[in-house]
Amino acid sequence: MVSQASRGTADKTGGEQGPRPTGGGPRFVRPVTTGSLIGWTALSAVIPGAAHLRAGKRKTGFVLLAVFGAALAGLVVFGLQLTQNAGVVVRNSTLNAIMVGAAVCALAWFALILFSFMALRPSRLPRGGQVVAGIMVGVLCIAVMAPFGFTASTVKTANDLLDAVTAPDVGSSGVTASPVRAEDPWNGRKRVNFLLLGGDAAGNRIGVRTDSMTVASVDIASGNTVLISLPRNLQYVRFPPSSPLHKQFPNGFDAEGQGLLNSVWYYADNNPQIMGGKNRGAQALRDAIGYTLGLHIDYYAIVDMFGFAALIDAVGGLKIRVERDIKWGGHYGTAGTIKAGYRQLDGEQVLWYGRSRVDSDDYSRMARQRCVIGAMAQQITPATFLANFTKIAAAARHMFRTDIPRDLLEHLVPLGLKVKAAKITSLQFVPPLIYTGDPDWKKIRTLTTQAIKDSMADTETVAADATSGATPDPTKTKDKPKAHSTPTSNKDAAKSLDDLCGF
Repeated sequence: MVSQASRGTADKTGGEQGPRPTGGGPRFVRPVTTGSLIGWTALSAVIPGAAHLRAGKRKTGFVLLAVFGAALAGLVVFGLQLTQNAGVVVRNSTLNAIMVGAAVCALAWFALILFSFMALRPSRLPRGGQVVAGIMVGVLCIAVMAPFGFTASTVKTANDLLDAVTAPDVGSSGVTASPVRAEDPWNGRKRVNFLLLGGDAAGNRIGVRTDSMTVASVDIASGNTVLISLPRNLQYVRFPPSSPLHKQFPNGFDAEGQGLLNSVWYYADNNPQIMGGKNRGAQALRDAIGYTLGLHIDYYAIVDMFGFAALIDAVGGLKIRVERDIKWGGHYGTAGTIKAGYRQLDGEQVLWYGRSRVDSDDYSRMARQRCVIGAMAQQITPATFLANFTKIAAAARHMFRTDIPRDLLEHLVPLGLKVKAAKITSLQFVPPLIYTGDPDWKKIRTLTTQAIKDSMADTETVAADATSGATPDPTKTKDKPKAHSTPTSNKDAAKSLDDLCGF
C-alpha cells in the first residue's frame, strides 16, 4: 500500500502536489499555480514550446522551438530580400502570399496558445483558478491573432487600392500598353518622364481643369530629377501630327477663345467625336505637353486637389518654409492666412499654399506647388507611410488615378527611393523667361534640354541662367510684350529645390 506521506497534498493555492520521487523512480514536474500557468502560456506565445517544456513534454517542446526557429530564419531571409528589392512587396503575388501567411499564422498561434494551455493541465487547478486562467488565455488568444488579422486586412486594402488606381482602363485612353519585362522594365530608356497633374473639379466647375501641371523627368541610373512646371495659362500649345487635335488646331489650341493649357483635358473629354473615343483627356494633354517640351511623356498621374488635402492630413502634414504671408479663400483671402516662417502645415493649409492667387499670380503659385512636391519627396518616409497607411489608402482611392501599369510598380519603388536621395532641380516657364500669351516654343525646348543636361552635372547648384550661353540669346527671339513682375524670381531657368524652397 502507498503510505499517506507519499500521496500528493494540497498546496497553498489549492493545486495538488504530484507524487514525490523515491529512490531511483521517475521524476514528475510539479503542477503550476494559476498565475504561473497563465505566465507560461503567455511565454509560449513568444517562445513556442516553453509551456510544453515546463510540463515535461520535452520532445514536443523542442519540436515547436525548432519549427519556430526555422520560420523566424525564413522571415529574416525574406526581409533581407525586400531590402535588396523593396519593389517586390507591391507585387500582387507577394501581397496575396502575405495575406495567406498572416491568416495561417493567426490560426497557428491560436492553436499554439490553446495546446500550450492544455499541456499545463489546467484541470488540476481549483475551480476558481480554472475560470480565471480560461478567461486570461482566451484574451491572450485574441491578442496574438489581432496583429495577423490587422496585417491581412492592411495588405488586402493595399492590394485593392493598387488595383483600383493603376492603369484603370487602357483601352479607353487610346493607349496600347507595353508589357513590363523584369530584365528591362523601362524598355531601354535612360530617362522616364511622368506627368503629374492637379485636377480641380470643384462644385462650381464642369469637368476637370488641370490647374497644376508638372513633368518629373527622372534619370533612371542616378535618380536625378528635373521638375518642369507649365503654367495653366500657357496659350496656343501645339499638338504632334499623330494627335487628332493637330488637324483641329493646326495653329495651336485656341478653344473657348483663349486656348489655355489647363483646358486641353476638358476639351478632349467633351469632344469624343474629334478624339475618336471617350475619356481621351489624359492622352490629349500628354501629347500637348510632350510636344511642347520635346519629351516623350511615359506616364501620367492625376490628383484631385481637394482629396490632396486629405492625403496630407493622413501623413501628419508637411513642414514648409513660407516666404511671406499667404492669404486664401475667395478673391480677397477672407478665409485665412498662412503666416510666413518655417511651419508645419495641415492638409487644408498645404492645399491653399499651393493654390492661392490672392495678392499673387499663377507663377508664384507654380513655384509653391513645386515646393510642396519637394517637401513630400523628402518628408514622407516609408515609416510614415506604413504608420498611416489606412488613412492614406482611404484618401488615395478617391483622389488619385494613373496609367502606370500595376506590374511596373515593383520597379517604380526602387526608382522612387533613388529620387529621394538624389538631386532635384526645378524649371518653370514664366515671365520674363517665357511669355505665356505668345510662347517661344523653340526656347522652351532648348531650356528643357539644357535643364536635363545640367541636372546630370556633378555640381550641387544648377546654373542655367536664361541669358547664359546655354540658352538662346533673347535679342534673337521674336519680340514679346513686356511681362508683368511676379513675386517669384524667374531669372534662373532651373534651380535647386533646396535654394527655391529653403529645404
